Amino acid sequence: MMTDPRSARLGPQLVLGPVLFHWPAETVRDFYFRIADEGDYDTVCLGEVVCSKRMPFFEDDLPEVVARLRRAGKDVLMSTLSLVSDEREQTAMRALIAAAPGLVEVNDVGVLPALRGQPHAIGPFVNIYNEDALAFLVGQGAVRACLNPELPGALIADLARLSSIPLEVFVFGRVPLAISARCFHARAEDRTKDACQFACKADPDGRPIRTIEDMPFLAMNGVQTLSHSCANLMHELAPLREAGVQRFRLSPQTGDMVATAALFRDVLEERLEPGAAVQRLGLLYPDMPFANGFYYAAPGHQFVEPARAATVLA
Repeated sequence: MMTDPRSARLGPQLVLGPVLFHWPAETVRDFYFRIADEGDYDTVCLGEVVCSKRMPFFEDDLPEVVARLRRAGKDVLMSTLSLVSDEREQTAMRALIAAAPGLVEVNDVGVLPALRGQPHAIGPFVNIYNEDALAFLVGQGAVRACLNPELPGALIADLARLSSIPLEVFVFGRVPLAISARCFHARAEDRTKDACQFACKADPDGRPIRTIEDMPFLAMNGVQTLSHSCANLMHELAPLREAGVQRFRLSPQTGDMVATAALFRDVLEERLEPGAAVQRLGLLYPDMPFANGFYYAAPGHQFVEPARAATVLA
């Protein structure tokens, strides 16, 4: 069987993270079909990472989606929940591990015992703040790891220098900040979590949260809290590559993720200047302000212009 040349591509790799939001099943299916046919991604992560109640909606389409992505030469990872809170969810994660067509991406360290040391990936929901934490996870069988989105560039560079496995950085999308056992969407609609009626489906990019001064602040996605702003590390791709990072994660939003990948690829391969790419990206996501503050150890919601970067780092 012929494979897409992207499956054997050397150099920088683009990774599509799992869909964080509760999109209709047919929307998710068609989204991944288009990614398979047109998206310039090397790896695609599938699976529900936010709320286990959403898992059954996509189960019937999953085998066909996996097959189509793999036929297109894409590496497929199954992602676990980011908060495994009861025996039912533990059982579901054991079943996911048993049926996974390739590597499992761990987003809750409570899943590690079920893997019994077999090779796996670490997702951005597992905290890696120093080399000891990274070394521990490698010792448990991790063969690649996506770092937390809030890490500053200097720490990313240190970890990349010391790491024995490939590291990945979250470079695009609303940033996942917290996960809770309580459902914010349900409470906002005066419902209980058990009777939520899937209130989160009304907000395909998360529901904006505003301060009492009516300023945009965060976004809620069921039990998950996200940034209001959209991470955009287009300007930081070159220094990340210089630091040794070769994998770059884009998190799905309702905009054009095929065109988004093309812009990141053009910058990674030096066909397009980062500034021009950011401008074009703004046309794809006109209602989402961009941010890269975490990279510069600045407030995460800020967008640090390249001319100011040296001052902020100092």
